[in-house]
Amino acid sequence: MTIGKSKRFFALVAVLASLTMVVTGCGGTSADTTDGDAGSEMVEIKIGVSSPFTGDVAALGLGIKNGATLAIDEANNDPELAELGIKISGFFVDDAADPKTGVTAANQMVSDSAVVGVVAHLNSGVSIPTSAVYNEAGIVQVSPASTNPALTEQGFANVFRVCTIDTVQGSFAGDFAIDMLGATKVAVIDDSTPYGEGLAAEFAKQFAARGGEVVATEKIQLKDQDFKALVTKIQALDPDMIYVGGMYTEAALISKQAKEAGLDVPTMGGDGLYTQQFVDIAGAANAEGDLATSVGLPLDLQPKGVDFKAAFEATFPGQTIEAYDTYAYDAAMVIVEAIKQVAADMGADQVATPAGKQAVIEAVAAINYAGVTGDVSFDEKGDTTNKAITAYVVKDGAFVPYEQ
Repeated sequence: MTIGKSKRFFALVAVLASLTMVVTGCGGTSADTTDGDAGSEMVEIKIGVSSPFTGDVAALGLGIKNGATLAIDEANNDPELAELGIKISGFFVDDAADPKTGVTAANQMVSDSAVVGVVAHLNSGVSIPTSAVYNEAGIVQVSPASTNPALTEQGFANVFRVCTIDTVQGSFAGDFAIDMLGATKVAVIDDSTPYGEGLAAEFAKQFAARGGEVVATEKIQLKDQDFKALVTKIQALDPDMIYVGGMYTEAALISKQAKEAGLDVPTMGGDGLYTQQFVDIAGAANAEGDLATSVGLPLDLQPKGVDFKAAFEATFPGQTIEAYDTYAYDAAMVIVEAIKQVAADMGADQVATPAGKQAVIEAVAAINYAGVTGDVSFDEKGDTTNKAITAYVVKDGAFVPYEQ
């Protein structure tokens, strides 16, 4: 399972619209906006943003907050929005990666009549129950990160996501394990969440379909820390690798404890593992050679990735760009573009009315937006038409694109 030395990124792009670089500033730090008519007042429209700002997966959740903040800052520096008489404000609520807390957060956001859309949530297990709250309130939900197919299979017309789904990512990983790693036997673990279960199931299905043997399917729980007994059980089965459907904290501890027990095989997972926090928790030596898939292309290959990076570093010096920051930016900007369209058609004072919010939903459904991550549009279910997936490997203490 060694890494080849040629320089071709192992990335699947099933459907990715034009990658032509469109050079626009991705952000500013000021949210102050003034109308061209000095005598008029701005109408405040709010975009809710909810993800885990605290807890074990806060690194990814705070990244979502940062990405959405950049989008809102840029919107408020847009003369077109000012001419329409609108100022955008963010309404940020911590969902703690917990379904019950997430529903409370959703109700808090929709109770503010100025909220016309939400960028929410990181976890599928939070997005699925909260989607009913947003649907009843009649406001648009655009998730930057929830990948379980069930989210958009409920038939809600107001639910969208800018990330691709587990059926794409899981099957990609199954093919990758066979074709690139030469794995023949894999132990599969999931964290008992909709995200982890769905991703692990899709991986195992594809791996087995390609002739691989799934020697174990095991379950853990979020916040578990001691995996020694599980590692001993898996070690006896002599797998070529461990696949973890879940988030970075538990997966990193599994990697660490497996290596310490002498089970020196790669740990692999999905986008929930793709953060430097995984490496830091596992320890660089233990994590070396571990792998993760993540939606989209590497930042420097995203159409506006270079611009985003510059804006991010200027606004959040010293902070790390996480897996979903650019997706949160695009999710927020999709809502902003819909707000602009509705304001132009109906007037700024009508955007936050029930009719205006319904018009925002319809505008998002029909959107074709040139985002940081690529062209953003949605199918009839609300899923993105961008199916790009990239594989990453830990090398010298950091995730880098896998090179064949």
